[in-house]
Order: sequence, then C-alpha cells, then structure tokens
Amino acid sequence: MRLRPAIAIVALIALYPAIRLGTGPTTEPEAPADIAAPEPVVVEVPAPIAPLALVAPASADVADVPPEALQPPDPPIAAAVPVVEPDSGPEERILTVSRGDTLSRLLDSAGVESADAHAAVTQLSEHFRPTALRPGDEIAIRLSTDETPSLLEIEVEPEPGRTVRVERLPDGTWRAQQTIAPRSRFLVRAEGEVDGGLFPAMTRAGVPAGMALSLIRILGHQVDFQRDLKPGDGFAVLFDRFRDSDGDVLGHGQVLRATLTLSGRTLDIWRHKDRSGGTDWYDPQGRSLRRSFLRTPLDGARVSSGFGPRSHPVLGFTRMHQGIDFAAPTGTPIYAAADGTILSAKREGGYGLMVRIRHAGGVETRYAHLSRFGRSISARRRVRQGDVIGAVGSTGLSTGPHLHYEVVVAGRAVNPARHVQPATRLAGSELNAFRARQRTLDRLVAGLGAQDEVALASD
Repeated sequence: MRLRPAIAIVALIALYPAIRLGTGPTTEPEAPADIAAPEPVVVEVPAPIAPLALVAPASADVADVPPEALQPPDPPIAAAVPVVEPDSGPEERILTVSRGDTLSRLLDSAGVESADAHAAVTQLSEHFRPTALRPGDEIAIRLSTDETPSLLEIEVEPEPGRTVRVERLPDGTWRAQQTIAPRSRFLVRAEGEVDGGLFPAMTRAGVPAGMALSLIRILGHQVDFQRDLKPGDGFAVLFDRFRDSDGDVLGHGQVLRATLTLSGRTLDIWRHKDRSGGTDWYDPQGRSLRRSFLRTPLDGARVSSGFGPRSHPVLGFTRMHQGIDFAAPTGTPIYAAADGTILSAKREGGYGLMVRIRHAGGVETRYAHLSRFGRSISARRRVRQGDVIGAVGSTGLSTGPHLHYEVVVAGRAVNPARHVQPATRLAGSELNAFRARQRTLDRLVAGLGAQDEVALASD
C-alpha cells in the first residue's frame, strides 16, 4: 500500500532531531578487552515536538503534500512605523535692496499681500524710516508655510548693534520693537601725512569716510585747501568708536578733536556741546570756527580762476571776473555758504542754472553753471549754512564743469576769499565747561601711549 511509505517518511522526519542529539539507538564499536569501557553518560533531552506543518493527514499521500508545507514558517515581520518629518517652521528669506527699490516693492516681489505689507511697514516706521534704505542693505522676513504664505515678521538692522523688528501677533495686529546691543565707547586716535589730498590721507589712517568728509567741511571755515594744504602736512584726529561685548566694531560716533599742520602753522579744533544741546567747533581759546560765510562752498575742488580782471575763456576779451571759479567733477554737491533765504533758482543766460541766496546784512551769494538744483530748492525757502543747494555742472557759457561763486554786498561784488567775519567766543560757565572737557581729553590722550584706542566712559 502507498500509505506505509508515507508514514515511514513522516516518522523519520519527526525523529531527525533526536538522531542528531544521540538519543536514538546507536551502535558503538566494542572496546578492546584490556581497556575498560567508560561509564556511559546519559543526557536526557526532551523529545522534540514536531512542527504541525510537517504532519500530513493520516489519509494523505506524501505526493499530495505541497513542497511549501514542508518548509519551516517564515519569521514574523515587524510592523512598519511611519516616519514623521519634523515641522520645518516658518520660511525665512533675505531681501537685498537694489538701486530704486522700496520696502513695499521688495515685499511685493516676495509674494507678500499688499494689506500685510502696508500694516507691517506702518508699524516699522515708528522706529525706522523705510526711505532710509540704501542699495546693499538686507531685510530679513519670515513667512508662514501655509498653502498661501502670509507675512509673519520683518527685521532690519539700520546700523550695527541696532535691530528693528515688526511681528504679527496672534490677533492679527502688528507690534514693532527696537533692540540696542550693549556697547562700549572707546577713544580712537588716527594720524598721518597728506599726500595727494586730505580725504584719502585720512581714510588711509583709519578715519571713516563719512567722518572725514564732515571734518573737511568743518575745516573749510578756516582752510583754503587748494592754497593752504601742501604735501607733507600732517593731521591727527580723535573720535569715538563703539564695540560690542565681543570686541567687534558696531560703529563710530563723533570727531572730538582734530589737529591740522599747514606748512608750520597748526590749526587745532575742539567739538563742544553747550547746555542747550547745540554742538559747534572751537579753537583752543574757545572761539567758534563757524563764520558767517564758508570760504569754499564745496568739497574737493580747486580754484581754477580767481577774483579780478581776466580774459574770458569763451568770449575772448578781458573783463572783470566778479567771483571765484572752483573746478570739480559734474555732480559734486554745492553748499549754502551761510544761513539765508533763496531769492531764485533758475536759468540765467550765460550763468546757466544759478541759485541766489539773500543773507543778513544785505549780503547775497550766487552759485552758477549748476547741473541741477538741490531737492526742494526754490524761491523763498530758508536754508542753513552747509545745506546742499545744487550740483556742479557746465551750463551756460562754460568750458567745463565748475562752480562760479560770487559774494555781493550792497549791490557790489566783493572777493569771496576775503569776505569772512569775526567769530564769537565762549564765556562764563560755557567756557569753564569747555576748559574742563579739554583737560579730560588731554589726559586720555596722554594715557594712549603707543596705542591708538582707549576705553571711555559713556556719555
């Protein structure tokens, strides 16, 4: 019968573990007679339990058993655990200002809704004027990661150590806040020699460019840079510098003192703040540097033609030159020589574009051959000494870009180089405060030694 071979095969499979472990009957070779047979060691092993899958039904033929039924079961498979990506949070972007950009335009290009942009910029304006942005400035924004992203925050750093941030609150309103990083104030000394111009010499010595230009404008009350300044002349500048807690430079403050050596003559000027909060410049004796009129109403120019008779470069005949010509590149800013009121700003024949300013005491100044007028410069507007009223050009009868500058007193042209009135002087408690400030600064400078920076107490 075919059933018996099947039963025999199943029995052998069930006994296979026992045969491997030696629990079944075995035949050992007989030991030699002179060697005692060792005592057998019997190890009881529990009888294995045959897997159910290997037992065929009693009435089944082994040929009818599928091959996979004779294989051991696969090990259990661990349940798959889904991987959850962490929430990436709001999206952050950096917007860089280019020429002609406005904050609203940058936000619009970033996909910000106009209503959100308007509300955020309005709040931001409490601490920072968006019109003060310059090419290269960076603005950080945060956007939600919704299907339609919305603006959450704007952050601007108008200057090192000062951060202005506006953020959306849960109720949808906006809040602006300003953060000022802790900073320490230092006194810095920069000195050098003039070689090719005072401005480049100062910047090479470490004076910030904006500070150097301001200082040159201040010194313009006393110095004719085209005639008085010579190669080899020296300068020394004392100014504020601010650093954070890590020692990194946050910015610069004000010039406190400047010394200029001109062919053996020394010009020493001191910054002083009076009790009313006004700031001005004085010589060591407390006399103000501010004169009624600037000697040079623009920076970095050279005198190309003086006051007096001359052969006109365009008309070709000799006539009185009623002013001074300053040669300078087109676009160089021109400053009001003194406080006054604009009489006119228009084109006037051979003078080209010209500005006339009326000053106290019946004095009038004239600025001709301009390429353009300053912003909002028009008749009857008040201007202060140093305000920009226009830019150098070559309009009218002109052979090249320059400023023609005239000073007229009681209807008669006078030499602008000689029209300088005496200065006022500090007195009483203001002079005492000025002297005390001088002594303090002298002591700090003496403590500098070979260094170029020393810590100062905060104002």
